[in-house]
Amino acid sequence: MLPLFPVVENCIYLNHAAVAPWPQPTVDALQQFAQQNLNFGASYYPTWLTVEQALREKVVTLLNADSIDNIALVKNTSEGLSFVAYGYPWHSGDNVVGIRQEFPSNRFVWQSLANKNVAFRPLDLQTLGGLTAEHALMALCDSHTRILAVSSVQYTTGLRLNLPLLGEFCRQHGILFCVDAIQQLGVIPFDVVACQADIVVADGHKWLMGPEGLAIFYVSDAARNCLQLTQYGWHMVEHSGDYQAETFTPAASARRFECGSPNMLGIHALNASLGLLLDTGIERIWRQVSAKIDLLADQLRQVTSVSVLSDLAVERRSGILTFTAGAENNTRIMESFKQYPVIAAERGGGIRLSPHFYTPDSQLLATVGVIAAAVF
Repeated sequence: MLPLFPVVENCIYLNHAAVAPWPQPTVDALQQFAQQNLNFGASYYPTWLTVEQALREKVVTLLNADSIDNIALVKNTSEGLSFVAYGYPWHSGDNVVGIRQEFPSNRFVWQSLANKNVAFRPLDLQTLGGLTAEHALMALCDSHTRILAVSSVQYTTGLRLNLPLLGEFCRQHGILFCVDAIQQLGVIPFDVVACQADIVVADGHKWLMGPEGLAIFYVSDAARNCLQLTQYGWHMVEHSGDYQAETFTPAASARRFECGSPNMLGIHALNASLGLLLDTGIERIWRQVSAKIDLLADQLRQVTSVSVLSDLAVERRSGILTFTAGAENNTRIMESFKQYPVIAAERGGGIRLSPHFYTPDSQLLATVGVIAAAVF
């Protein structure tokens, strides 16, 4: 396993919920792509297009989607969400329901719709009043709710939502279901059919271990026909190779959301990373990551002053474990992490640890040792 992930020889990397290191096969694919470009320019472009096609097919497998026609490759999660926010045919008085504690990408875009007299109605996860997050979200919806937009896994504490429950509710009430899956894809199995999502978007630089600047954008057939286009260019048309065309028709597939030239560098990288993950098996990856979360939790509970903030129930857990030892101790722990080094992040009032399947258990135990030594 070590040759695939050299990062374990240099640090304890527990920050896959932020930006993940690349595996060796991804670097190899990029080097090959760069050498081809260096020595032959664009002569290999037909070969590069087969890599792009292969990536789309891998995404279909990852999501259990119907077709590559439902898959677009866009710049990032924020761009995909913006396609939804500014492509939906709003009426004055409509609203979007979401979560107050979301990453800014999943709040700002909906808040920006105020200029269209569309309200963002965020659920505060800190004041559920005895309801589950799902039932509280559904209670916020009314006859004017057009989109329910949530992350499948919350980025601060790793809370995982019951997507099939929310998807069925949206289907029954004619609400577009938009899922940011950036903290799930690559670590926890995802089934777009089972959760009945209309939109799924996720950048590739976290658990998918790909580069920044390339994201997966799934659009159901119904949503694709509903969303108006907000960007135009040569690549998003039905006949993208006809450069002399006087008029154009947007592509019937999700390629209509790909305005211009593809990110071929990112495509080669993500294709290699996703290939490694699929070959390993997402179910297997999740079993291993879940076991590592258990190990971390069991060890942390033995450290004085440490409290685990994440909900680790089987149906709620993710690859994220967030804990706190109090503000002063958290600061000391993060300083100790820099010296070791342990790569982690402060999120949601605590310290977030996010190991991947390849992270050695010995490194998790060493991390807890650093924490214990730093806590007074």
